[in-house]
Amino acid sequence: MCLSIPSKVVEINEDRTMCTVDTMGVKREASMLMMQDKDLQLGDYVLLHIGFVMDKIDEKEALLSLDTYRQILEVMEEEDRRKAILEDDECPNRGREQVAVVSEQ
Repeated sequence: MCLSIPSKVVEINEDRTMCTVDTMGVKREASMLMMQDKDLQLGDYVLLHIGFVMDKIDEKEALLSLDTYRQILEVMEEEDRRKAILEDDECPNRGREQVAVVSEQ
C-alpha cells in the first residue's frame, strides 16, 4: 500500500513542471504536471502519488497529519521508520502512470 504523507514544497523549477518536496526530512523530486491549473508556491503542502503532486492541502491539516505520522513512527523500529517514509519511492506503480501521462500529452 502506498501512503501519501503530506510534503512541503521547498523548490520549484523555472518551467514549473517539477518541484522538490520535503517529506519528514526526506527530499525528493516530484512532477507538477497534474497541478498545472493550481497555484503552487514554495511552502505549500501537497500530497504525492507515484512521483506526481496530486493535490495541494491546507497547512493546518498537513501539520496535523504529520503529527499523527510522527506518533506512529515513534513506536516503530528505526529501519521500519525509514522504509515507511521512503515507501513512495518504491511504490509498485511508480513510473508506469508517469509514462502513460507523458505519452498522452
